[in-house]
Amino acid sequence: MKDLFPYEGKTVTVTKDMCDFNGHMNVNFIKEVFEQAWDFANEEFGLNEEYLKSGFSSFTLEDNYRFQKEFLLGDKIFPAFRLFNVNEKLYHMIGALFDKDGVISAMYETVEGHIDMKIRKIAPMDSERLARVVAIKKAHDSTGVVPYEIRLKIRDL
Repeated sequence: MKDLFPYEGKTVTVTKDMCDFNGHMNVNFIKEVFEQAWDFANEEFGLNEEYLKSGFSSFTLEDNYRFQKEFLLGDKIFPAFRLFNVNEKLYHMIGALFDKDGVISAMYETVEGHIDMKIRKIAPMDSERLARVVAIKKAHDSTGVVPYEIRLKIRDL
């Protein structure tokens, strides 16, 4: 199942500080684990400090989280991500948190806009960056079909 998500994040062990009054991992910490998607975007898409200095960035436009299973103190969770879709102005990334048995326990989607920081508005990517990201999407598509409903949508290229 993890093969469907080519970029693996860092394993996280649920600590007492992460648990809420219900005795399970607080949603804010789950969201924090999903923030590892930015490591993927920085490394693979090149959304790094150099890119920021060139006048471009990305802004989150919409997120969606779904939880199927709670995480308890001491549980190890494994985040993994993939690029689901892209067009000249938007990225649609998805992620999953796996439990110790490799079962998807939480899902994440985000749509990010490619931003021209001079005008702070969505702008098209240059052709080189777009080709790079489209190649990543195609490689991720080849890993198989995601086994859950995708709720966010962007226009295809």
